[in-house]
Amino acid sequence: MADTIKYLLEEKDIPKTWYNIAADLPKPLPPVLHPGTGKPIGPDDLAPIFPMSLIMQEVSTDREIEIPEPVRQIYRQWRPSPLYRARRLEKALGTPARIYYKYEGVSPAGSHKPNTAVAQAFYNKEAGVKRLTTETGAGQWGSSLAFAGSLFGLEIEVFMVKVSYQQKPYRRALMETYGARCIASPSEETASGRSILARTPNSTGSLGIAISEAVERAVQRDDTKYALGSVLNHVLTHQTIIGIEAMKQLEMADDYPDVIVGCTGGGSNFAGIAFPFIGAGLRGGRKPRIVAVEPSSCPSLTKGRYAYDFGDTAHLTPLVKMHTLGSTFVPPGFHAGGLRYHGMAPLVSHVKELGLIDAVAYPQLSIFEAGVTFAKAEGIVPAPEANHAVRAAIDEALRCKREGRSEAILFNLCGHGHFDMQAYIDYFAGKLVDQPYDEKELAMALAGLPSVAAE
Repeated sequence: MADTIKYLLEEKDIPKTWYNIAADLPKPLPPVLHPGTGKPIGPDDLAPIFPMSLIMQEVSTDREIEIPEPVRQIYRQWRPSPLYRARRLEKALGTPARIYYKYEGVSPAGSHKPNTAVAQAFYNKEAGVKRLTTETGAGQWGSSLAFAGSLFGLEIEVFMVKVSYQQKPYRRALMETYGARCIASPSEETASGRSILARTPNSTGSLGIAISEAVERAVQRDDTKYALGSVLNHVLTHQTIIGIEAMKQLEMADDYPDVIVGCTGGGSNFAGIAFPFIGAGLRGGRKPRIVAVEPSSCPSLTKGRYAYDFGDTAHLTPLVKMHTLGSTFVPPGFHAGGLRYHGMAPLVSHVKELGLIDAVAYPQLSIFEAGVTFAKAEGIVPAPEANHAVRAAIDEALRCKREGRSEAILFNLCGHGHFDMQAYIDYFAGKLVDQPYDEKELAMALAGLPSVAAE
């Protein structure tokens, strides 16, 4: 039997629609609330920061949302992405499990993020928008939106969490190569950034702070909108192209997953791989066990509270119900910058509350150990974020070994680590340490959650 099995679809097999899990949920998502009135918001309330086409996707309950042909044309550069059977990893682990991984590192930006960046750039261009502002943690989203902006002639401004700005200079360089402007956050360029720096001059930043700065900049000009790389419903919907393709590829393998694994920060790549399978189960099909994997330094699903909270630190955004650590929570500067967000996507949080998924958390050293094991067996160096999924997939395979079970495990390898090699250098040098969050800071952040009337 061949060491590596690669399942490839053809260009004609690129899905023509995204999947919207809202159509199949047994209980609807709690409404988004206006921060001033506490009442559910309408589409017009979001118009200052998003084009109406994306707002309508955000509130849609249609099961299928058509992918515009210009977006599919760009997708053809890297989609359909490959599905691999990780036979060498299976052999290294001595497991009877069948391990599959969907590899999203083949995109120009090296991750799954262009799946929504291209779509968002398209819809904004159609709406006459000239400039997009955004935030980024590890830089995968910022570089993806920079790439998409270059394709559609949009000016892109990226507020990058300061600790990642310092840790990941090559991500900054990639954004600038695509033509974007990258600013370390918190910055002196916004009122929210200056406020943070006045209180904490040495702030390492957070995604919540960077979102505040990007939103503030977006509402200052009529030709500017804001783009978000995770968390929101339309973003998660765009990513479901991953799971839809994986379903077709597993049919080629004559297999179906017993366990599906994805790393979680805001929830986009996890939703991308998992939601189509969850939806199939809700419609009467097989129901795999779904495992969301997060860093123990920023554990919103496993330690956060399911409550209404702001998506940003300066409280410029509406209130959404999600698993949250509190909008003022600033996590330690561990290397998986894309997973350093205080809250989890409302849709992912909702399916967790419905009992449709499980969640686990891992410390930093454990996930890098898994990434090295994977790279030695499969040849691909995962991004620090993706290492969380690798860790859980390996642990599931070892469980199968202990139990003598031949289960199929599918995970999303959401990006490569070619721009994150400093993290691996630090790991091999013994400089990486597990970084627990500050229990007192978490308690204070949770104590500051907004007061919302009983639903």
